[in-house]
This record gives sequence, structure tokens and C-alpha cells, in this order.
Amino acid sequence: MFLQRRESMYDNILEEEEDFHNCWAHSIDIEKVMVDEFFEACTSAENRVILKHIGDIKGKKILELGCGAGEASVYFAKKGAEVTATDISQGMLMVVEKVAARHGVRVDTRRCFSDRLEFADEIYDIVYAANLLHHVDIERTLIEAKRVLKKGGIFVSWDPLAHNPVINLYRKKAKKVRTEHEHPLQMKDIRLFKKHFAWVKTEAAWLLTLWIFVSFYLFEKTDPNQERYWKKILVDHKRLEKTYHRLKRIDDVILKLFPFMKRYCWNIVIFATK
Repeated sequence: MFLQRRESMYDNILEEEEDFHNCWAHSIDIEKVMVDEFFEACTSAENRVILKHIGDIKGKKILELGCGAGEASVYFAKKGAEVTATDISQGMLMVVEKVAARHGVRVDTRRCFSDRLEFADEIYDIVYAANLLHHVDIERTLIEAKRVLKKGGIFVSWDPLAHNPVINLYRKKAKKVRTEHEHPLQMKDIRLFKKHFAWVKTEAAWLLTLWIFVSFYLFEKTDPNQERYWKKILVDHKRLEKTYHRLKRIDDVILKLFPFMKRYCWNIVIFATK
């Protein structure tokens, strides 16, 4: 009975997530979806690390979990990968198809849940998930990601961490652009990767560089409920470049000398293999 009730509650949460993202999809301007910037802007620290790690993806089979507007899926397709984009939101998948058409590539779209994938075992070279795990059942999603990966394949994800006070304040302010069920990753969640994968590596991003968020709020008076800060750092990446690089150099030194400070970064990138 307890398990049935828990499953019912989880399904209700997913329904709310789907409704939220369907509404968001209706507001997206296809012309303004930033595909290249999502990986190549200086402020795309997470995806720049990922590109360096995965190398040439031409001809690789890639599955994206929780694809959103499809920035990553379309970027991978532009680089020659065979891409399947999945999401709980049919509205978002329609956005992905339009973004792919705009960039002249093909992306296969499938509506499905990250913890109940409708794919055969061991068929993907890479499973990619950006800002997904803090919306879903993490362990069940990891199990499914591992299942569909080929031997020698890699699961790569990046998500927000729960411990930075600046980001936690931002979360309290930006309630209208977030869902109430989000659960930023804690250290215990990261340990789940080591439980299910043979090899795990982590990289962290945005420590003192979060000063940029503070400046958005205090000096530029940007309402976090009117403009998503994670998107603004991409839109304004050229303007922010000098400030970002100065602060990132300090971050690099701090994180090298004091690795435990990773937990206080905004985002964590996790690589895992079977």
C-alpha cells in the first residue's frame, strides 16, 4: 500500500512537471533558442567541459533525457551524431522538431519518462541529461541510463547543487519559473552514481563566478521571475566574458586547492561509465 501511494504521488508530480513544461513550451520563440551558445559561450561552463571530455561525436548514437527546447540534441546532430531527444512534455518535443528544422538537422523525438525508457538494452554510445535529475527519481533514472548504454558508453549529466547560499536565495526569489518539486542534488545523490556505475568523475562550475547573478539582481535590477538568469548568462555572454573569465580563474584555483568546495558551486557535471 505504501509503495502504491508513493508511486501515485510521484506520478502526480510528473503530471505537474509536464503541465509546467508544456506551458513553458508555448512561450518559446524558436528564433531565440540558443543552440551553439549552449555549448560554446564562455558562460556555458558545464557543456564546454562535456565537449572536451566526449570528443568527436560524429556517427555516435546519443540519447538525451529531458531535452527541453532541444539545444543539446540539435547541437549534437549538427556535429554528426544520431540523436534521440526525449522529454515528458509533448510541447517541448514539438519545439525541438522546429529548432532542428531551423538548423537543418534531424532529431528523433520521443515522449517518455527518464525512469521508464522504452528502448532496448545497450544501444547508445552516450546518454546526456542536462538539468534533469533534480526533477525526477534519480536512482531509477540512473538505472535506466545504464541499461541503455553500450558497454564502454558514457552517461553525462549536469544539475544544480543544493548547498550554495546565493543560488538558494535565487531559488526563493524565482518561484514563478521553477516547479515546487525540484530537488537540487546533494552529496548523497552523487554517491548513487558510484553505486550503479564502475567509474565516476565530477567537475563543478560557478562558485565566485556567481557574482554575476548577484549583479543581475542588485545592480541591473533583473527580476528573476521575468528573465531566467541561466538564460541571461547565455544571451549576454559576450558582455560578461571579461568578468566571467577573471572570476573563473579564481574559482579554478580555489577548487584545485580545496576540492571540498565543489559542493558550494552552482552546478555539478558528472561523467559515468558501466
